[in-house]
Amino acid sequence: MKAVHVITGTGVPLKRSDVDTDQIIPADWLKRVERTGFEKGLFSTWRDDRDFVLNDERYAQANILVAGPAFGVGSSREHAVWAIQQYGFDAVIAPSFSDIFRNNCTKNGLVPVIVPEATVEAIWAAIEADADTQIVVDMEQLKVEVPAAGIDESFPMDPQTQHRFLNGLDDVGITLTHADAIDTYEAARPAWLP
Repeated sequence: MKAVHVITGTGVPLKRSDVDTDQIIPADWLKRVERTGFEKGLFSTWRDDRDFVLNDERYAQANILVAGPAFGVGSSREHAVWAIQQYGFDAVIAPSFSDIFRNNCTKNGLVPVIVPEATVEAIWAAIEADADTQIVVDMEQLKVEVPAAGIDESFPMDPQTQHRFLNGLDDVGITLTHADAIDTYEAARPAWLP
């Protein structure tokens, strides 16, 4: 996982609430053996509609998804996070997330940012007015800033998860930070133990 300190970019206004993981990545895509190529399945049912926001060329280079409340509800598929990341998003801003989806984000390097619904609506208005509106997600200060709209909003994140992002640590990386203690234990462990 790569370290994340500050994400700067533009956003996509996904003005929908209760978006479930089957809408994010339909079940047909879960048959893949490899962990790549999921970006083609991201919101694939909705992308058949020419007016769907991801089909709008103004947002083609966006790297921050700005969604409505209860984003990522449904099953616990990690594929939803992979699809969002592989499409090019580094963060998702929403008023709330499913706990399982949020946890999958933090373990895979996708930053889940929780801000009040009024803030999300203000960001939507700003990026709909100007698709080039810059959004800054600061993981060191735990803030979202949209200078053109006067938005400077803190967001919650527990210290362990913030540490994970700032240091680029997935579960294996966290375990490896204890390598010396593991080696010491293994060296002193009786050989007859399994």
